[in-house]
Amino acid sequence: MTRTTQHEHKVMSLDTVITSSLLPQPERRSPAALTALVLMGGGARTAYQAGVLRALAPMLKRQPWFDASQFPFQTLVGTSAGALNVTFLASKADDGLLALSALAGFWHTLRSHQVYRLDAPAWVRISRLLAGWALSRQVRNHRALLDNTPLVDTLHQAIDLTRLERNLTRNALDSVAITASSYTTGVHWTFCQVSPGHSGQVWGRPDRRADMQPITIEHLMASAAIPFLFRAVPLWVHGQREFFGDGSMRQTSPLSPAIHLGARKILAIGVGQPQRAGMVHQKGDEPTAGTIAGHAMASVFNDTLLTDVEQTQRVTRTLKQLPQQVVAALPYQPVEVLAIQPSSSLDALALTHVNTLPAPTRDMLVGLGALSTRSSAAGSAAALASYLLFEPSFVQAVMDMGEADANARREELLAFFRPTTLKTQEATPGL
Repeated sequence: MTRTTQHEHKVMSLDTVITSSLLPQPERRSPAALTALVLMGGGARTAYQAGVLRALAPMLKRQPWFDASQFPFQTLVGTSAGALNVTFLASKADDGLLALSALAGFWHTLRSHQVYRLDAPAWVRISRLLAGWALSRQVRNHRALLDNTPLVDTLHQAIDLTRLERNLTRNALDSVAITASSYTTGVHWTFCQVSPGHSGQVWGRPDRRADMQPITIEHLMASAAIPFLFRAVPLWVHGQREFFGDGSMRQTSPLSPAIHLGARKILAIGVGQPQRAGMVHQKGDEPTAGTIAGHAMASVFNDTLLTDVEQTQRVTRTLKQLPQQVVAALPYQPVEVLAIQPSSSLDALALTHVNTLPAPTRDMLVGLGALSTRSSAAGSAAALASYLLFEPSFVQAVMDMGEADANARREELLAFFRPTTLKTQEATPGL
């Protein structure tokens, strides 16, 4: 293989590979039970993941070596809105490749009012004082800036948890894992639901732990509880009631749960990007509230996967420098990872759709000065809005980008899913 780049196949970070391999590995029924899908968080930006998977479905369907009735992943790991995506997929895994297209269909029907609401009159944008008063009332009523109770009904209608359990029981899936961050203890938890044949081994680190629990709507609400925007959600862990927020917080090793659950191949789809439009402003301008909010959101959602990728690059260089005898003695199995992220700025894309935000949300943010469309702060407005833009025009544009990025990397994706036996035959002429 050529020299490693950010988008090429990688091995896992040294800590994850070695420590997870020292644990008893789950029993597997077939080589196919080694492939995982890891979806990162990012609010409305995670429509990008639906676009990537929408493109993947016809790619695999056209391959003679792939059975379209089979679901291409056996382990599903999700964080924040990525957790909503993987749980939706898990509930439809028995549909095979059709599940990937169904996720895109779900995003097509989604609207902001099905995710959150903000009760504020239009006149609050007249002044920051009035906006602050209205917002304080909202916080008193809902313990957060936005009321996300509409999302509960949306998830109940879209995700059949009984069917998810049936898919695990019938081995259409091996495991589903959802991450959330505890405000109570500061621990980053991964909640796992596994098939009956899975060994179900949990793991623990000082700041990262796992627990075996049936996935519920409450788990999804906890994982997707964006700090400050959505209220914390109580969950029970080892007999103790703890309050949880967005799983992207304190997520230092986003690929680790998939490895612990036995995956040896991982397709990871993030929504980060090398440069954000919100970071660009005219020299000498003091950051607006929107700039700070956009930067804070990016720190929560966008940087963890890139950090893990950087770690894998350092580990790869280290392994190459070790004596062969030492490498051979290490108790781990290599893990193949294909990471896909947006090729263009989602902030810049959101900039053209800011005005489609629900009027109360837009008016409130403008009144607080957190959403400004003047030329020097337009990027910051887009950065913040991109997490809340569950509106058709933005969602479609983001999915289209995901589909285009996946099609541009078609050969890498097919190589990732191609059976090992075919890869061996192709690499050995004459067989």
